[in-house]
Order: sequence, then C-alpha cells, then structure tokens
Amino acid sequence: MQNGLYVALSSQLALEKRLTTTANNVANMASAGYRAEETKFSALLAQASRGTVAFVGSGDTYISRAAGPTTKTDSPLDVAVQGDAWLSVGGPAGPLYTRDGRITMDATGQLRNLSGQPVLDPGGAPLLLDPQAGPPTIGRDGSIHQGTNQVGALGLFTLDPKAALTRAGSSSVASSLPGRPVQDFTAIGVVQGYVEGANVNPILEMTKLITIQRAFESAASMTAEAETSLSGAIKTLGPQG
Repeated sequence: MQNGLYVALSSQLALEKRLTTTANNVANMASAGYRAEETKFSALLAQASRGTVAFVGSGDTYISRAAGPTTKTDSPLDVAVQGDAWLSVGGPAGPLYTRDGRITMDATGQLRNLSGQPVLDPGGAPLLLDPQAGPPTIGRDGSIHQGTNQVGALGLFTLDPKAALTRAGSSSVASSLPGRPVQDFTAIGVVQGYVEGANVNPILEMTKLITIQRAFESAASMTAEAETSLSGAIKTLGPQG
C-alpha cells in the first residue's frame, strides 16, 4: 500500500481548502465588517497492516469573531460595535447579524444597510425615523434620538459561542442559534460616526498564501516520488518475460 501517496494527496486536498479561504479573506480586506474565515485541521488515523498512518483531514472552516479596526467617518448613520455583539438586519429566512455599521435612510425614513436590508431594533422590528427631523443622535446603548425625542434603538445582539455561523452576504452571517438582545452596555455598545473594518490581517494572510503554496509544492513532489517508486516496483517485481 502506497501510504506516502495517499498522505500526500490528503495534504493537497487540505491545502486547497485552506488556499480558498485565505484567498477569500485577502479579497475582502477592504470590506467593512467582514469576518475572516479560518480553517481548522485534524489528523485522520487509519490502521495499516504495518502500523498507524496519519492522514490529513479536509479541514473545517469557521468564521472568526475577532474585532476589526475602526475608522472615523463622522457620518451620523455610521456606527461601530464595541465588544462581542452584533447588529441585526432582516434576511429572507429570518434575522441576520453583521458588524458592518454603515446605515442608510430611505425616503420613508426606514433604516437599511447598504444591501437594502432593514436594520432591526432589539425586538426584531424594522426601524423607522422621521426623514424631515434632521440627523439622528445614537447613544452607546443604541438609542436613537432626533431632537429631544427618542425614536427607536438599534438592536445589539450577542451570539452563543456554540452557535454555528454561516456566510450570508459579504458582511452578514446567519446563526444556528438566535441572538440574545444586549441588556448590559458596560462592555458592549456602539460608537456613532465610526465604521469597523474587516478583521483580516493583510500581512498574516499574504504570509499564509506563500506558506500554502510552498507546502503544496512539497506535497506535489512527494506525490511524484511515490508514483515513481510505485512504477519502479511494478517494473522490478512484475512478470519477467
């Protein structure tokens, strides 16, 4: 059994998956609120006739929840989330969660993200402001005032660490478990006039790309050597004419 060949092939499959996620992170370095995708690997053990051989698993991807850098914009409808929480927007199958705080107001006063999805309040309802009442003031707790009147509040939600997150657009995610409205704003809140960027480290991701390329080349060389060894064995041990 050509264990070396199979191990090399499993390594190439894992590296291909890692390359795809890393390249996607690099492509979204400038996307506001983008959450980087990471890959975790484990060794698969197979009992061979002469011992145990460790193969490389294809790898499981997950969305990083680390915070990204913030940039000051001074726009009254831009907010950056501080702490481990998310804004919520309406999706086709239920609420989605995002760290992209670039909000717009349509002609009717409804708050939407740049994709046109309604921004939700703590109860999961769309937010409606008065388009004639001037720019809003947004507090740390997400409360929205126009003049002296509170007209609504941005919904801030925490997601269970055990919840599986899946990509739902460039900067939104869907959660396998429902988000819980934030009640304590001591460590969590929003800052008006700022936008959070992608949590992608450009230098680290480019370094990963180089490392993955070199590892793939090494695995390819191992595959070629295993094939040459197998071919030589067939010629040597095959039927003699």
